[in-house]
Amino acid sequence: MNTILPVQIYYEDTDHSGVVYHANYLKYFERAREHLLGVPELVRMWDEDGVGFVVYKATMKFKEGARFGDLVQVRTSVKKESSYRLVFTQQIWRPDGKFPMVDGEVELACVDRDYKLIPLPQSVLARLGTD
Repeated sequence: MNTILPVQIYYEDTDHSGVVYHANYLKYFERAREHLLGVPELVRMWDEDGVGFVVYKATMKFKEGARFGDLVQVRTSVKKESSYRLVFTQQIWRPDGKFPMVDGEVELACVDRDYKLIPLPQSVLARLGTD
């Protein structure tokens, strides 16, 4: 599954130099991942099934900073890494860009309410097209 989430860059996203503060890209990546399953489904999974996700590993490489006023895209693809983990390849692009501005990879592990590792639910795998 590949998705694109548009993100408007606001003044509050930037540092003193007018470029997006590096940690905010993790927020944009998080929003894009939430859109894949949908916030209502993620809430339902936690409340009713006791299933959630935690970040196991995150890496980013910065090539060009977004600035106040820019409209960028978070492009996301996902693959099943194991019975317990998903790997999201995520990039920040200008809509007409020739290369990604930021490359990222975020690995999520599936956990129960006690934060113990559990297998990925079949419903998640089916929704993401990774089963």
